[in-house]
Amino acid sequence: MTDERPLILALQLGEETAFRRLVDECQERVLNTCLGFLPNLHDAEDLTQEVFIEAFRSVGNFRGDSSLNTWLYRIAVSKSLQLIRQRQRQKRLDFFKSLVGLEDERAGAMTDEFNHPGIALENSERAKLLFEKMAQLPENQRTAFVLHKVEGLSHNEIGEVMQLKVPAVESLIFRAKRRLQELLRDFYEEKMI
Repeated sequence: MTDERPLILALQLGEETAFRRLVDECQERVLNTCLGFLPNLHDAEDLTQEVFIEAFRSVGNFRGDSSLNTWLYRIAVSKSLQLIRQRQRQKRLDFFKSLVGLEDERAGAMTDEFNHPGIALENSERAKLLFEKMAQLPENQRTAFVLHKVEGLSHNEIGEVMQLKVPAVESLIFRAKRRLQELLRDFYEEKMI
């Protein structure tokens, strides 16, 4: 999007064609961002819809301090992390219920199936492992890593999305890579034997 001001104004006036244009231009990027956090296509598609609903609802508050893309990335990251936290709470609750004998029909339905459309079948086991290990990273490291390695954003762009300075972004990415290497070391050492 070159000059965003007319689009932003049209969005703030509630014009349906402007919203449709926003979705058309940004849907793939938002979906890919969500897939970086939730490697299940169905979940990522649902979350992408929620991101655009949130954008539509809150565009009146958009001040233009950042680009529209950066603002959408922030919403996508925030919604993704929110869903992950919600699921973690639900898993802990389901585990507690199972300990005290209060089984819930939903407990079995809370499995995190791996269904990333961009991963070839032969690589899916390794990719699933990588996404599982990425889930163990602290949120800020995971966010910087996903935005850089999955979305291909520059350190400057990540800084805008995360509202951090470039050295802080570089540090987060470095620590994320180092932690992932530690987490994956056992897997690759087993394969070598």
